[in-house]
Amino acid sequence: MQFTEEKLNQATGTVKEGVGKLIGDKELENEGAAEKVVSKVKEVAEDAVEGVKNMLHKDDAK
Repeated sequence: MQFTEEKLNQATGTVKEGVGKLIGDKELENEGAAEKVVSKVKEVAEDAVEGVKNMLHKDDAK
């Protein structure tokens, strides 16, 4: 698995969410949760684009 900026953003979101829970800061907790979700969606979208590119290049090789 390749390390991406989105993985780093997911980790940052996890830390923010955890710190928010720990100190009782709902805003920070929600911000962290949102960062995780947005980063995961971006990562999945990037993977989908790569998959389509690979399929197109595979067809070109035939």
